[in-house]
Amino acid sequence: MSTKENALSIFALGGLNEIGKNMYAIEYSNDIVIIDCGNKFPDASLLGIDLIIPDMAYLVENKDKVSALIVTHGHEDHIGGIPFFLKKLNVPVYATRFTLGLIEIKLKEHKLLRESELVEINSNSKLKIGEMNVSFFKVTHSIPDCLGVIFHTPEGNIVHTGDFKFDLTPANNEHADIHKMAEIGKEGVLLLLSESTNAERPGLTPSEQMVGEHVEATFMKADRKVIVSTFASNISRVQQVVNAAHKTNRKLALLGRSMVNVVAVAIERGYLTVPDGMLIAPHEINEMAPEKVAILCTGSQGEPLAALARLSTGNFRGVDILPEDTVIIAAGPIPGNERNVTSIVDNLFALGAKVIYGSGSTSGMHVSGHGYQEDLKLMLTLMKPKYFIPIHGEFRMLHHHRLLAESVGVEKGNTFIINNGDVVEIEDGIARQTRTVPVGNTYVDGGDVGNIGEYVLRDRKQLSEDGMIMIILTISKAERKLMAEPETISRGFTDQDFSELRKNINELTVNTVNELQEENRNSRNVMKKQIKKSIREYVYTHTKKNPMIVPILIEI
Repeated sequence: MSTKENALSIFALGGLNEIGKNMYAIEYSNDIVIIDCGNKFPDASLLGIDLIIPDMAYLVENKDKVSALIVTHGHEDHIGGIPFFLKKLNVPVYATRFTLGLIEIKLKEHKLLRESELVEINSNSKLKIGEMNVSFFKVTHSIPDCLGVIFHTPEGNIVHTGDFKFDLTPANNEHADIHKMAEIGKEGVLLLLSESTNAERPGLTPSEQMVGEHVEATFMKADRKVIVSTFASNISRVQQVVNAAHKTNRKLALLGRSMVNVVAVAIERGYLTVPDGMLIAPHEINEMAPEKVAILCTGSQGEPLAALARLSTGNFRGVDILPEDTVIIAAGPIPGNERNVTSIVDNLFALGAKVIYGSGSTSGMHVSGHGYQEDLKLMLTLMKPKYFIPIHGEFRMLHHHRLLAESVGVEKGNTFIINNGDVVEIEDGIARQTRTVPVGNTYVDGGDVGNIGEYVLRDRKQLSEDGMIMIILTISKAERKLMAEPETISRGFTDQDFSELRKNINELTVNTVNELQEENRNSRNVMKKQIKKSIREYVYTHTKKNPMIVPILIEI
């Protein structure tokens, strides 16, 4: 709990020193307000894990104080954890019209939509939550309907920017509320939380308009099918593809579940305009002349099961990429995905396709939705905060953002580079890092949430690398003696002849059991432990491998 009942506390359960699973909290008096609840996707070391979401133990422990969830925008790293959050804490969710459409898709999948309270807000909305008043301002990002949030508290104003950049010519004409931001700064900002994703990149983020020009030029030159892969949530980019297809008299097919779902929400809610009769079903693609078809698909990050990966290996039923087709990857690879994207690009070239890929600066097909250094400095200059917490970034990004803040007037020592769980408390206008709350990763494995511990992941890693050896022993229940020779089975251990090793393992197992003292033979656990130890040492000595050893005792 806070050091004083009315201390204002700010902390993150995700989003600090990492990219993804954003979740921030403002706690004052008897209320905790959550900002965003995202997920991130696992790397190759987390075998079998589908999603990583924030650890919500502190919120569950203080569930009587959790009053609301405010969502800044609809990207997965800001909404992906919401179904799991609502299963534990069914509080009102405040979000814009488009963001709510994406949240509803998730809640339907989890059968939570009926019992969830979803409240639509916009940049002019005002909320009263306990002793805090909450208002909003519009920001530009790579998805429609994005907000920054202002918490008007008795201690002062706390501002959370959400994800943003300053695009003076946005493709969707959703201009940022720059005048409103200046007014907020004039009123006074005690603490600013601002995203740091591109804090290392100098200059201003290029405008989305640039991408539209390159997409249209490529469509004009293409002789056969055009396949575009991008983030489904980047509706401005999707609109540019629709416009280019319309100008070149092409029909458009959508491939990939998230692309179909997001486009449906965008059309239904008025964020995307598609001419009547333009959309066709996937099975119609091969029925039309290739120069009359365009495809918009998921998989720009190299996801193995997404549409682009399947197209690149010829495994998308009824749809083929043929020589001289044009493939545009209209997204930059998120760090860690480069290898998968490169593999898909290689496959596409092998199919004879013309492939346009690479960073936005080289291909012209992508610009970031996150502000570069000059964007970040402009936000800091408009807000003029006394204190600053850089968020949404890895440590080096937070560090660079701190230097940018100091360069535009934030006093040295007034920036907090903190970890998830570190609490910054403000009392009488003075901010200090005072305490921590429990944090961590919660792993989602199919329908299993939070029950996958480090030991399970360690076992999976061991199995994936060196396989498993099972030793099945039949033992007399009365005499505690072996009744038959052990049966040894290996899985994923070696392709070489296992017979000699199996014979030696069986002999060693028999000797190990026979050498056990009588009192230890009566303990299943002691017997198993001794067998595992003996076999592990023997196998490693002779093979330099460390498979999982599983003794199975059958008592008769």
